[in-house]
Amino acid sequence: MAMKRPDLEAKISNFLSPLVIAGAGGFLVVIALLPRIAELIRTQLHSALPPTWASVAGIALGVGATVFLIAQLPIFLIWFERKVAAHVQDRLGPMRVGWHGVLQSFADGIKLLFKEDIIPEGADRMLFRIAPVLVIMGAFAAFAVVPWGPGLIISDLNIGLLYIVAITSLGSIGILMAGWASNNKYSLYGGMRSAAQLVAYEIPTALVVLVVVIQVGSLSLQDVIAAQSGGLFGENRWFLTRMYGLNLIAFVIFFICGLAETNRNPFDIPEAESELVAGFHTEYSGMRFAFFFLAEYGAMWLVAGVAAILFLGGWVGPYFSGPLVFFFKTLFLVFIQMWLRWTLPRLRVDQLLALCWKYLIPITLALLVAVAGLSVSAS
Repeated sequence: MAMKRPDLEAKISNFLSPLVIAGAGGFLVVIALLPRIAELIRTQLHSALPPTWASVAGIALGVGATVFLIAQLPIFLIWFERKVAAHVQDRLGPMRVGWHGVLQSFADGIKLLFKEDIIPEGADRMLFRIAPVLVIMGAFAAFAVVPWGPGLIISDLNIGLLYIVAITSLGSIGILMAGWASNNKYSLYGGMRSAAQLVAYEIPTALVVLVVVIQVGSLSLQDVIAAQSGGLFGENRWFLTRMYGLNLIAFVIFFICGLAETNRNPFDIPEAESELVAGFHTEYSGMRFAFFFLAEYGAMWLVAGVAAILFLGGWVGPYFSGPLVFFFKTLFLVFIQMWLRWTLPRLRVDQLLALCWKYLIPITLALLVAVAGLSVSAS
């Protein structure tokens, strides 16, 4: 007969589960009301502070809110991926810690918080400590230019797309640093693989971004969304449905490159647990190890969000628009990433690089020329 859970554990789960579920519902309500909340805060700041200080305070609040949001998302996404993986494999996944395991991520976080922080003998201690910070900075800093709705952006840079392509490179530098500093051959292999992967897949990523930039005439993410303000229909419809299917091919290539940039299956060769123990983070434990997980899920959300902005209109929906539309578009693309992870086998290193250099780069170059020609002929 199966053992019953202790009464205390059951009482804690029964008490906390409704709170977590209610918190998730409240989170969606806040996202839906975000434009009104932002406008109210903006009005209060401008009435209470001089214009310069009001702008500084608004940016500070925006940064704080974004960091809080992106730090909380992995708690949900880790649980969500475990449930997706379980159902793909015809099982249930986490079920014991809370209703359908909703408290499992919190339990894992508490466990990691109390784990011993070990630095290997012979490691470069300074680089070993810096690497997780660089990785998480690269994932979080990119959200500064991601718009959630009209005016809901920390910094509307006119080179927002270029900024994202540049700042996300910090993650791969951090992974390479982690592998080098660990004084471990498996970690070093993982770091070097990440460097090779970054150099390769940033080229088709940048070329696909240029495919959209040619059609918009701007590197600003706000301008990209404004060019798709018609939704699914009309002249200014989503880019996914324009250019006679060329943009659809560009979207698929961008999504593939996003999987490679975030080290997700079938491109997770930097960690490759069947070959390299755990790859670049083999020697990490405790919260430093957790930072790599936070960065990975933050990068997943970033890639899905940028794909939604470039090809699916961002917050512009087919029937109504707003931050909630952008949230669910991004969540759907994150689900596709998880689905692919538990469906496809891992590529070998030579296959991964051959896919990029032999196929993706020539295809994206041809796409770029074709879209440029069609744009010039249309104008």
